[in-house]
Amino acid sequence: MNFWETITGNDLNREWKAFGGRAQALPADYQAAWGQIVSHLFPYGNFTGRNLTPIADAALGLLEEASADGQSVHEVLGDDIAGFSAALAGGAGARTYRDRWREQLNRNVARKLARLGD
Repeated sequence: MNFWETITGNDLNREWKAFGGRAQALPADYQAAWGQIVSHLFPYGNFTGRNLTPIADAALGLLEEASADGQSVHEVLGDDIAGFSAALAGGAGARTYRDRWREQLNRNVARKLARLGD
């Protein structure tokens, strides 16, 4: 990956398009599950989302293997796709971008309030 592709995000676009192509080859119920996994993973991404590409690749690989084995989506993922996605992202306690922004905002407000109290 060269510097220009990193800056523009072209490498990420290619990877996500490749994921989309792989997902299109899956049966309809697996495609729907893939869409839900991706939507539940995005809050755990960093600013660029680069940290999600290996996780998404692994999840899509799991769906591809399960589909090839003839398993149902329910057998593979269970009922809680949001919980499955959170576990992929680092567990139930994984920090989302909202958590990081909330902590930053709280620190900034506390710092400003401390200055006003002086």
